[in-house]
This record gives sequence, structure tokens and C-alpha cells, in this order.
Amino acid sequence: MTSTVPALGTRSAEGSALQAVLLDMDGTLVDTEGFWWEVEAEVFASLGHTLDESWRHVVVGGPMTRSAGFLIEATGADIALDELTVLLNDGFEERIDRALPLMPGAGRLLAELYAYEIPTALVSASHRRIIDRVLTSLGAHHFSLTVAGDEVPRTKPHPDPYLAAAAGLGADPVRCAVIEDTATGVAAAEAAGCHVVAVPSVAPIAPSLRRTVVTSLEEVDLTFLHGLMTEMR
Repeated sequence: MTSTVPALGTRSAEGSALQAVLLDMDGTLVDTEGFWWEVEAEVFASLGHTLDESWRHVVVGGPMTRSAGFLIEATGADIALDELTVLLNDGFEERIDRALPLMPGAGRLLAELYAYEIPTALVSASHRRIIDRVLTSLGAHHFSLTVAGDEVPRTKPHPDPYLAAAAGLGADPVRCAVIEDTATGVAAAEAAGCHVVAVPSVAPIAPSLRRTVVTSLEEVDLTFLHGLMTEMR
């Protein structure tokens, strides 16, 4: 599966306050943030290095090139970035082939958005090969558009992925609700001008203007999302 991302543009904010819902993948819809860390630890162990648990907060939620580059520098491992990226993607695919647990409330929320025909996009820093694997479990029909981290000039924490998703759905970013689990993803969504619902998975995230923090997707439904936009207006 591929995504087609047109030139950035927006639609008038008239009409429905909520124009689209944009969702992160790892740690938000699927319980895989721990998988990535386990794979990283295993790969570096095979290279003779032990990862420090404190680094987990540094590598979570961002593009693989940033995370892999950081770990190479931190450990001094003798491996090229592109070679490490292949090893990490291979290891992750093996993990999700064995099990791919959904986050609590994820399946119900996706079904509700689909039933009410809310334009929905999956926006991930993961590569296309990983997204397409995960979509077999999430159900590709739940998403009008998917944006992968290796398909945009700059991925999270830059706003490009969310601006591209909003444009692809013909939505004004200001009228989009983004659901994220990491500070990196939240930064990307807020830089794009979206209202963010943060569901922290690894590190705490504080509420702020245009950012609502919940403990689980079980607290989020369409009424909740419409309410955020109504309050904003």
C-alpha cells in the first residue's frame, strides 16, 4: 500500500468544527513502543553493547534515523545507520508477526470513526513497510489516508506529516484532532496547528493550551472529540 500526499492546502473551517481525526500508530493504537525498545536492545546486544534504560525516553516516538543514530553514537557501535535501520525493521516485523496487541479502546474508537464517516488518517514515524504490516491488524479500511515517516521530507517532531495528512483529507489543521502518545508526536501535531489528545505511553505529558491529556483511549469517543472543538470555538 502507498499513500498519495498532495500539495499542502486547507479547506474552509466553515461547517463541522471537527473535520478530521489524525492518529499516531506505535503506542497510540498498537502497544508496540516496548517492542521497539526490546528489538533495539537485542540488536545492540548482538553487537556487544548494552543499552541504558534511560535512553528509552530519548528514542521513543521519533524517526528511526534519529533513534538509531543516537544509539550508535551513545554506544559507539561499529555499524552503519542504513544497516542498523534494516536490522531494526526486520526485528520489529518479526515481533509483530508473533503478536500485535491493540491499545485499550483503539478498536472501538476506529470502528466509531468509520461508522460515522469521519475522515481519518494514520500518521506514523515508522516506515511504510512497518505501517502496511500493522494495517493488516488495524484494518486499512479504517483510514482514508496513511502517512509514513519515510514518505515526508521531515518527520516528527516537524509538522510535515500532520500538515500532509490534513491536506490529503482536505481539512484545515486547526479543525483536526490528533491523538498521540509521545512528546515528539505532540510537538509535531501542535506545530501543525492541530488540537492534540495525548495518551502518554512511556513518559508523562502535561496538558496545555490545545492539548488534552487522558489516561486511555477508552476515554475518547466521537462525542469527546466534538466537545474539544466546541470548547475551542
